[in-house]
Amino acid sequence: MKTLTPSPGDIKRAWYVVDAADKPLGRLSTQIASILRGKNKPYFVPNIDCGDFVIVINAEKVRVSGLKAEQKVYRSYTGYPGGLKEVSYARMMEKHPERIIEHAVKGMLPKTTLGRAMYKKLKVYTGTEHPHGAQMPEELVIKGV
Repeated sequence: MKTLTPSPGDIKRAWYVVDAADKPLGRLSTQIASILRGKNKPYFVPNIDCGDFVIVINAEKVRVSGLKAEQKVYRSYTGYPGGLKEVSYARMMEKHPERIIEHAVKGMLPKTTLGRAMYKKLKVYTGTEHPHGAQMPEELVIKGV
């Protein structure tokens, strides 16, 4: 028996569109990260980017459970003394709701060059419109939600 490893030319990439309206953030993000990695394919290889493109619409309608809406804080550090920046979930939701999903999915991908290549295949938009109609994306139903 011989295990076949797909070459980058053998990989067929599909486009999926996901509606984030009234979906829990964590469950939505894990499913998206799994598709970006290619774990839904029979020829998944962890060292090759074999994932698909994912378009997320209605990012402003994603929901979180419990007290996360009041207590969750996004932190970043500029590298300078006293350069800790904190943005609450509520402020992030009103200013840039697409970054909430991007941040959650990015944390679930590998922290390598391969993970950054996978992250580039994620497209998140507020509202129901997106500019990727020419790729004819398929509607993806998130399981367990």
